[in-house]
Amino acid sequence: MASIKLQRVKTISEYHKLMGLPKPEHPLISVINFESIKQLPYGESVNLVFDFYSISLKRDFNARFKYGQQEYDFDEGIMFFISPGQVLWNTPLAKTLKQYEYFDYSVNEALYLSEKEETTITSIMQNIEQEYHSNIDKFSQDIIIAQIELLLNYADRFYHRQFITRKISNHMILDRLENVLAEYFRGDTLVKKGLPTVQYIADTLNVSPSYLSGLLKMLTGQSTQSHIHDKLIEKAKEKLSTTGLSVSEIAYELGFEHPQSFNKLFKTKTNLSPLEFRHSFN
Repeated sequence: MASIKLQRVKTISEYHKLMGLPKPEHPLISVINFESIKQLPYGESVNLVFDFYSISLKRDFNARFKYGQQEYDFDEGIMFFISPGQVLWNTPLAKTLKQYEYFDYSVNEALYLSEKEETTITSIMQNIEQEYHSNIDKFSQDIIIAQIELLLNYADRFYHRQFITRKISNHMILDRLENVLAEYFRGDTLVKKGLPTVQYIADTLNVSPSYLSGLLKMLTGQSTQSHIHDKLIEKAKEKLSTTGLSVSEIAYELGFEHPQSFNKLFKTKTNLSPLEFRHSFN
């Protein structure tokens, strides 16, 4: 079995050189048509790791893609967003890039564009390319940054649309989330391992934590952590109303080291202390 080479690409200039492209006209941003890349740098498989942000738009992709737990055929544009280990450059945009959660999504959570959406994104990319092809002046950087922000905001809008339009896949994830939590809260897993983390839930569902959080916020208005806590409170209410266990014993069975933490969470969620809730059944 052939080994897969790992290639770290630190700068856009380095990427151009690696791909046999002319030097970039701007040191910090480049728009590349992959049709202009005549030959990949390696005959064997290679994984490229970027130290800069990458936004890729693929069209007419002759393949089936797995999205969540389902496969789909897509004839239109597919967008991927890759985050580096460093910020773009010292501008306000660098401070706000982290708000775009889709840079932390996985490959199977790509953005699938309609023809109209693809036209919008392509037009913005062409505007960026045209700007750095022009004579650089004191307005150039601000205009380029504004165009990038516009592209990111459109991508944000299109991802929210995707959460709504892919109802079958999204509701399958919600159903599986409920099953994962129900299984975890069954038996003594809570005592042994404590509350499940968001990372654990996302890994079990084969999605990234950021994507799961964005999906849940769109469909239910709650974060993944809130869903975990809601399931915990349901279990706590069951124990408080059907058993004679003390609040401390229930807290322990639900994975809390300190009853005070359990009491605080319960009151935050229900506006009642555990004992007040129990007494309401008497």
